[in-house]
Amino acid sequence: MKLEQMTIKELLDTSHTIAERLFDGHVYPWEVLPNIRAFIEEMGPLLPENEYKKIGKNIWIHKNAKIAPTIAMGGPMIVCAKAEVRQSAFLRGGVIIGEGAVIGNSCELKNVVIFDGAQVPHFNYVGDSILGYKAHMGAGAVTSNVKSDRSLVCVHAEDGDVTTGFKKFGAILGDGVEVGCNSVLNPGAVIGKNSNVYPLSSVRGCVPADSIYKNQTEIVIKEIREQEETDGEPVKGGLKIVK
Repeated sequence: MKLEQMTIKELLDTSHTIAERLFDGHVYPWEVLPNIRAFIEEMGPLLPENEYKKIGKNIWIHKNAKIAPTIAMGGPMIVCAKAEVRQSAFLRGGVIIGEGAVIGNSCELKNVVIFDGAQVPHFNYVGDSILGYKAHMGAGAVTSNVKSDRSLVCVHAEDGDVTTGFKKFGAILGDGVEVGCNSVLNPGAVIGKNSNVYPLSSVRGCVPADSIYKNQTEIVIKEIREQEETDGEPVKGGLKIVK
């Protein structure tokens, strides 16, 4: 995956997040990670009071969001319309949860942007990361946001490494990404749009859009067929896997 394929434009449809302006003036999505908290502090007071309830100093929750009574949360934070935060979630601050997004039981979030319709539904840790529109993390899948040697995180592109300057950087998931259960996304991982990660994977580096990640040495490209035959009947939207 080349660096030009990791731009905001290539990975994310920013019209599907209340934080669209956060990405203005940036080229790569990880560039916004240090700005999430300040953005929430700036945007929160501008949210319509007839739609959002302010809790404490800097937490804004849409009035039709479903929030379990057993969660723990800290600001700054914005939870958008029709979002659902389930039992025992731990929201540590710097969190934007998009419209219709799901944060499941016993999940922990810190310094993240969760786009509209994204799902983090069971026992997940997501820190210093961005999850695109309708991205989904299977049960137990986590982002690892600090390297074991505590060195600065690099993004490993085909055309060279990019030093981010960040000690903490989890992962960027493009729109429509599916991450299998109990997978680990290592620091600086970037997953292209509509790609799938096999369960129990340890993902290092970058995965191109429209791919299936089986392991570090086996990543195959998905090809959408316009038409396939199934039991003699033509159907659209079939899927072909090509090397």
